[in-house]
Amino acid sequence: MTTPEIMDALRSMGSASVKRLFENHGNVEHSFGVKIGDLKTIQKKLKKNHALSLELFDTGNTDARYLAGLIADEKQITADDLRHWLRTTRSAMILEYTIPWVAAESRHGWALGTEWIDASDPGTQAVGWSTLSSVVSLVPDDVLDIAALRGLLDRVEHGIGTAQNRVRYVMNGFVIAVGCYVAPLSTEAMQVGKRLGKISVDLNGTACKVPDAPGYIQKVAARGTIGKKKKMARC
Repeated sequence: MTTPEIMDALRSMGSASVKRLFENHGNVEHSFGVKIGDLKTIQKKLKKNHALSLELFDTGNTDARYLAGLIADEKQITADDLRHWLRTTRSAMILEYTIPWVAAESRHGWALGTEWIDASDPGTQAVGWSTLSSVVSLVPDDVLDIAALRGLLDRVEHGIGTAQNRVRYVMNGFVIAVGCYVAPLSTEAMQVGKRLGKISVDLNGTACKVPDAPGYIQKVAARGTIGKKKKMARC
């Protein structure tokens, strides 16, 4: 399928109710409102396709951009490709999920994540923390920089109170990710979460809730799966 053919297919799958749902969850860009399940149906046909993923992302359409992330080839995508994606979108769906997932699966995840959390722009910071959360869920503990991660937990503890709304949300997610996926730091992440207490985030009237970090980590510990890594970040 070509990009025009895919855009026609997406247009035919669109739904006004799904479009409104995406907007309530922070989508500020053009969208047809295609269900994620329908995007995955197209993904199965396309498989991984580096060139096509770049074309789809540059359409500026959120449905196409989410699909671009699903078919992106993590082995071919470059750091500059990912920086371009970040510069050209302001959709929360793409910033907090698509770009972090692809970045984390690529060889650029750690470098870009630590670069982005130092940005002055809150949207970029959110991408950075989300990327690092996915990195720790994928990379073996003996490869991770445990000392650096410990420093990042400290940074969250002392900086989350003054962070922008969505950045607070993803910082909390980072504490959860470290607690669940990095066995040597699980107890420390749990303690950070307890000291942070309830995190206040404006979720724009949606049914979403801010996860309780200690409670989430405890549930994973009860299942006996602390430190069990994921095979992929994208879903």
